[in-house]
Amino acid sequence: MSIHPPTSFQGDWVTEIDSDYSTSIARWAANAVRPAKAVAFVKNARDVALVLSYAQEKKLPIAIRGGGNSAAGASSTDGGIVIDLSRHLHSVTVDPAMKLAYVGGGAVWETVDKTAIEHGLATVGGTVNHMGVGGLLLGGGQGYLTGQHGLVLDNLVQATVVTANGEILTASDTENPDLFWGIRGAGSNFGVVTEFVLKLHPQRRTVFGGLVVYHANSLESLMTTLTKWYKNGLQEREALFHGFTQCPDGKPMNILILFWNGSAEEGREHFKEFFDIGPLRDFCQELPYEKMNSLRNGGRAHQKNYYTKGVFTSGPLSDCAQQMMDYVTELSQQLEISLTFMFEYLPTKKVLSVPNGETCHIRGDRVSCVAFATWDADKTPKGDLNSTLTKLVDILATSEKTLPFASNTGYANYIMEDPAYQPSSGSRVGANILFARNYPRLQELKRKYDPNRVFTKWCPINV
Repeated sequence: MSIHPPTSFQGDWVTEIDSDYSTSIARWAANAVRPAKAVAFVKNARDVALVLSYAQEKKLPIAIRGGGNSAAGASSTDGGIVIDLSRHLHSVTVDPAMKLAYVGGGAVWETVDKTAIEHGLATVGGTVNHMGVGGLLLGGGQGYLTGQHGLVLDNLVQATVVTANGEILTASDTENPDLFWGIRGAGSNFGVVTEFVLKLHPQRRTVFGGLVVYHANSLESLMTTLTKWYKNGLQEREALFHGFTQCPDGKPMNILILFWNGSAEEGREHFKEFFDIGPLRDFCQELPYEKMNSLRNGGRAHQKNYYTKGVFTSGPLSDCAQQMMDYVTELSQQLEISLTFMFEYLPTKKVLSVPNGETCHIRGDRVSCVAFATWDADKTPKGDLNSTLTKLVDILATSEKTLPFASNTGYANYIMEDPAYQPSSGSRVGANILFARNYPRLQELKRKYDPNRVFTKWCPINV
C-alpha cells in the first residue's frame, strides 16, 4: 500500500525510507517502540483532521503521540499512522492576568512549570517533568500540588478536540459539555486534543523536598511513623512517597520523597519525626519549584525498558510491609531488573470536594501504589513480568480490608495490559471496571463521537 501525506497536509510526513524514521518512532520506553507505517508531525488541528480521514480511508490504525511516555505503547502503532503532536504543538503561553496556560497537545510538564513560574504561577503537573501533559491529564493526573488544587484534570478549563469524523470542537463547561466530561478521565477515547487551557494558581518560587534513604532495618520505625502521620490527616501543602527498592549492591532499602510547599525550616519541622528515625542519606533542601518536578527524572531516563503495575490501598498496611519489601528484593534478583514499589501519599480532601459524577474519573479516599520495573534496552527480564508483578500487588490488594479486591484496578495511567485486551468476568483490568458506574455514559459518548472505534489505544471503551 502506498503511504503518502494527505492533500493539503502542512506538517512533516515521515516513513521508513526517511533518515529520521528511527528517531520518529523512538519512545521514552524502549519496549514501547513499534514500526509505524508513517509518522505525521501535525502543525495544527486541521492537519489532525486530514490524517484521521486518510487513515480511516486506508483502513490503518492510528496512535496519538503527545509526550510519548506510555510504557504500554499507547502512543505507538505497529503498521499504522502516528499522529505526533510533539514537534509543532508543544508550546505553552501564559495569560498571567487571567491565570491561564494555553498548552499545546504535545507539550511536556517541564515547559508548563518553567513558563508558569516566571509569573509566580503553577498548576498541578507531573512529578517527572519530561512526561507529556496530555497523557497524564486525560488519564486523571496527580502531583505535588494535588492537595491544594486537586487532580490535573480538575484544572482543565477548555480543550480543542479533533474527533474521529474530523470535527474540530471546543470542549468546556459551556461548549460540548458531554465531551468535556468524557475527556476528563477517559483518555484519548474520543479524539485528539491539540490544545489544553489550564487554570494556574499563585505559587511561591521555592519549595522544600527531596529524597531520603533508609536502611531496610528502619522499616518498622518507618511504618509506625507513617501510620501515625497518615491517621492525623495529610495537610494540603504536603506530599510523601514511600518506596521499597534496592541499594547498588542489591540489598533492600527504603526511600522517601518528601514535599512541602513552603520553606526548608517549615518542611524540616513538619517532617521531623521521619528525620528523627535516622536516615542513611538526606538529600532534602529548599529548591526552585520547577526543579522539584525534575528530581525523579533520573530513575526514568529515556530509552530504557519499563513496566508498571498499579494498585490502591486505604493507607499504610504495616502487617504486610515486610513481606512486600522482601518480595521486591527477591523479584529484582530473580528477574534481573531494577524494581521499586512506591506508595504515593497525597492529600485527598481537594480531590474529593469534586462530586464523583462531575468528571468520568472515579474518585476515592485511597492511596495509589505502583510496582515500577526497569531494565536496560538490550536485556530481557528472566521471567513473566505481568504474572510476577500481579502477585506482588495482590499481596497488598488481599491485605486491604476496605477497598474491594475485584475493583482494585489501581491508577489508570499505570495500566500496562494490551489495549486490545477484553477483560473477563471478575478481572480488575478494563474500562468497564475502571470507570464503574460511569461506563454506560461513556459508551453513549463513544457511540456519538467515535462509533467506529478509531481511538482504541488506551483503556478502550466498547460501543
